[in-house]
Amino acid sequence: MLAILTPIWHAQAPTAKALRQRIAALLEWSIAMDYRTDNPCGRIGPVLGSQRNTVQHRRSLPHRDVAAAIAAVRSSKATQAVKLAFEFLVLTAARSGEVRLATWDEMDAAGRVWTIPAARMKMNREHRVPLSGRALEILDAARSLADGHRLVFLNGLGNRIKDTFLSELLRNLDIAAVPHGFRSSFRDWAAEETDHPREVVEAALAHVVRNPVEAAYARSDLFERRRVLMDDWSAYLGAETGRAVPLRT
Repeated sequence: MLAILTPIWHAQAPTAKALRQRIAALLEWSIAMDYRTDNPCGRIGPVLGSQRNTVQHRRSLPHRDVAAAIAAVRSSKATQAVKLAFEFLVLTAARSGEVRLATWDEMDAAGRVWTIPAARMKMNREHRVPLSGRALEILDAARSLADGHRLVFLNGLGNRIKDTFLSELLRNLDIAAVPHGFRSSFRDWAAEETDHPREVVEAALAHVVRNPVEAAYARSDLFERRRVLMDDWSAYLGAETGRAVPLRT
């Protein structure tokens, strides 16, 4: 167990923690079935050390390279729906699961808003995402591919896109980032290239205000200010990609 867990305990902390829990569950089953008499998972903690101070950085691109990543995905051999899903993820600064499982009843094209229900949000709180003009173009193209399916983005077989698919696509294209990393690219762009307040950017990322005093006054989701922010992000990426690249449907 130490040979398996030690190399990844700090380098891949979430994976290592989940693996330890899975091993522990298996060994508990083995004890119940009288295949063994003990479970050493609880005794290896002092050897592995604490993960409390481990900082996990998702691989991300400098914001100036994001447009090139979009262009690379557009010209790849991925299905059109997957290309659309990736660009939509970048434009909205959303998490992969939020995009992959997005449904049409969450989309309000007239109001230019995507409302993600609390059940699908990491913090279990409903989140409204302003949709830029480009995001609406992507939804129009996706609708023509959906063939009445409730999900917005589908794989080539008409099913939901698997959680590892976008990561594998980026890896195959030698793009040095993971899907979640584009949220960091967005945050860096907002900090380095714009005057948008930090609280607006954090609200766009659906981050919870940790300071209890500050949270007491943060009752607004700053939606209209976030709309300007997301339009600026879309314009920045469009200027970099030339936006003249057509959507093939």
